[in-house]
Amino acid sequence: MLAGDLGEQEAVAKDMRLVKAVCEENRELNAVFRNPEMKMSKKTAIVDDLFGQKVSKTTMAFIEFVVKKNRSFNLRGIASSYLDLYRDSHNIVLSKFTTAEEVDQSVLDMVSKAIASHTHRDVELETKTDPRIIGGFAMEFDNNIYDARLSSRLVKLRQQFDKNVYESKL
Repeated sequence: MLAGDLGEQEAVAKDMRLVKAVCEENRELNAVFRNPEMKMSKKTAIVDDLFGQKVSKTTMAFIEFVVKKNRSFNLRGIASSYLDLYRDSHNIVLSKFTTAEEVDQSVLDMVSKAIASHTHRDVELETKTDPRIIGGFAMEFDNNIYDARLSSRLVKLRQQFDKNVYESKL
């Protein structure tokens, strides 16, 4: 990777997190990138306005290259792929931790330590709150899912009641 040769892997990874977040949050930007009738110069100007002062020169040159090759519609996927490669090369596991309400940093540290001891890798923890899960948590890492959500337990309980496993002993 060019970023590795230049010693800018951490800076580019930080920039790619920003690019990915902006692309995930902004539907209008994605529509502009998908529009084949939008001129490349306009797309480049939009990218310059969005990221020009916020990312490194290396990242900006790469983003402009992606736009010039008419691949801007996949900028989010490209950023995600770079981050996956970065994590692999730095022995980092991505973990997603979802709770009903925000939790203390001490809980997040405990979760990170548990995942690190299980995977023997550093942990990048993404947190999310979702009040629909009522209580408990869900955790994903390395293609593993640990589901301790109250909402899923209620669904399982409802399914058991629907089966009506009661047998008469008369």
